[in-house]
Amino acid sequence: MIQAAMFTDSHAVQKVDTAQIVGMLRYGRIDSCRRDLGEFFDQSNYRLLESQMLRLYVGMDVYFAAQNVSQEYGISAERFVARFGELDDISDRLRTIDSTTEYLLDMVEQCIRWRIASAVDNGNDLVKKAKDYIDKNYMNEEISLKTTAEHVGLSPTYLSALFKREMKENFTEYLTEIRIRKAKELLCSTSKLVCEIAYEVGFRDYRYFSQIFKKHTGQTPKKFQSSANQFA
Repeated sequence: MIQAAMFTDSHAVQKVDTAQIVGMLRYGRIDSCRRDLGEFFDQSNYRLLESQMLRLYVGMDVYFAAQNVSQEYGISAERFVARFGELDDISDRLRTIDSTTEYLLDMVEQCIRWRIASAVDNGNDLVKKAKDYIDKNYMNEEISLKTTAEHVGLSPTYLSALFKREMKENFTEYLTEIRIRKAKELLCSTSKLVCEIAYEVGFRDYRYFSQIFKKHTGQTPKKFQSSANQFA
């Protein structure tokens, strides 16, 4: 990939942040795509690109990023080229700043549509991947819908809807169930303090853990542990 295409006027030289474009392709939304791309252009002094050669460098960076990301969603190189043209021919699409903007916006929006379609087709696999991630990271207090969505390559909003559709419960409910189940196992099988167990299953606030535990089991953690020990 051609990295760091250069924008310039008489005073400034600035690089294209292709990582930001990749993030937009993987996690962006159709309804905010124009705004997000506009903000990206503004940050990059895009309007300084009076030279078509510089616009070509930018277009090539975005083209390669979009092609690579779209392949993650099952879009072949042939299909991508059929939609956006050969790389050697895109200069015709970049004759003006406005035509360049519309071409790149169309590319980003279409890649997001492909990502969404892929998620629908592979909903079960993506939810399974999200569940596996939760099961392995439930003890981390930093785990969230956002971090899980990043792991599976979806936007948080879309993962939330997909998770609800497939699991019949939302992300937070599933995460809490995992944590409570693990806490019950530890309360039954170890002599650790309740505050230690709370920490081990991802709760940093002991009181909050006790409230959630009682809500799910009808007992406080201490009472649950005492009852379990009586029958051990």
